Amino acid sequence: MRIGILGLGRIGAFHAETLSALDAVESLVVADPFADAAKSAAERFGAEVADSPEALLAAGVDGLVVAAATDAHPTLILAGVEAGVPVFCEKPVARTMAEGAEVLKAVEGSDVPIQIGFNRRFDAGFTAAREAVRSGELGKLHTVRSTTLDPAPPPAAYIASSGGIFRDCSVHDFDIIRWVTGREVTEVYAVGGNRGADYIREAGDADTTGAILTLDDGTIAVVSNSRHNARGYDVRMELHGFADSIAVGLEDKLPLRSVEPGTTFPAGTPHDFFMDRFTAAYRAELTAFTEVVAGTRPSPCTIADALESGWIAEACTLSLREHRPVTIAEVRGGGA
Repeated sequence: MRIGILGLGRIGAFHAETLSALDAVESLVVADPFADAAKSAAERFGAEVADSPEALLAAGVDGLVVAAATDAHPTLILAGVEAGVPVFCEKPVARTMAEGAEVLKAVEGSDVPIQIGFNRRFDAGFTAAREAVRSGELGKLHTVRSTTLDPAPPPAAYIASSGGIFRDCSVHDFDIIRWVTGREVTEVYAVGGNRGADYIREAGDADTTGAILTLDDGTIAVVSNSRHNARGYDVRMELHGFADSIAVGLEDKLPLRSVEPGTTFPAGTPHDFFMDRFTAAYRAELTAFTEVVAGTRPSPCTIADALESGWIAEACTLSLREHRPVTIAEVRGGGA
C-alpha cells in the first residue's frame, strides 16, 4: 500500500522510518512546510515529495499519517476523511477539548476509519496486563499505579504550547489505565509543584504532579508524573487485585537503582528516551494502522477513545488549579 505522511519532525521522521520497513507498505508520499525535512525523508526512505496536504491526498495514497503540529490536526483529519482516506493521527485530536468534540461530531456517520496514536496500547507488557485483568486472574482490582517520568523537560517553546503536563504527558497514563482496566474515571484529585526549570513555572505549568483517580467500580488509580528523572525515562504500571499483583516495566532497563544489599536488579542500561522504550510498540501501532487501511481490523483507538482521556486531563488541570476534587461530568459539561 501507499502511505502519506504529513509532518516530518521528530515523530514524523520516526514514523517514516518505521513504515518504510513494513512489508505491507510499498511506497511513501511525504509533505512538510519545511522543504528540507521533506527532502531529507525522500532521500532516506525513497519517498515521493508532495508540496501540500492537498497534493499528497491527490497522489493516490491508501492511508494518511498525521504527525504535524497539533493546531493542524483537526483540518488534516477532516481532509483525509473527506478524501475517503483512512487516517492515523498522533494525539491529541485538537488543541482544546471543544475543538476535539467538533471533530468527533464532524466525522459522525462517516465510514472512513480514524486511529489516534496512543502507542502504549501496543506495548507487550501493557497488552499482557490487559489480558490478565480481562481473564480475571488478578481477581477484583483495588489499586492501580501508573508512572511516566521524563529524564529532562522539553524546551520552553514546547512547554508554552503543550497545554500543560496533564494534557501532554499524563494523558498517556490516563489512556492506558482506561484501556487496561476497561473502566472509566469518574473523579480526580490532582496536586503539583515546581522545583526545577523556571520556564515551566513561568508558563503556569507544573513539573511534577500526582493524581488520584476514582474509577467507576471503586478502584483507586494513582498517577505520578515528572519532567525531571535524571536516571532515565521511566514508564511503569502496577495492578493490584484481591488474587494477584502484576507490574509492567519491571525489567532490566528500568531507570531505578536498588539500595538493598546484594540486589543486582535492574542490571541493564536505563531507558533514556521514549522512542527507545517504545520502539516495538510504535512498530506494532503502525502495523495495526496498515491493517485498518486494508480493512481487516477496526480502529484500535478512535477519536472518542482519545477524547475520554482528554476529559480526565481537563479534570486534573482544573483540580490542580482549584485545589479540589473534580468529577469528569463537571468538565464534560455539554461536550462530547
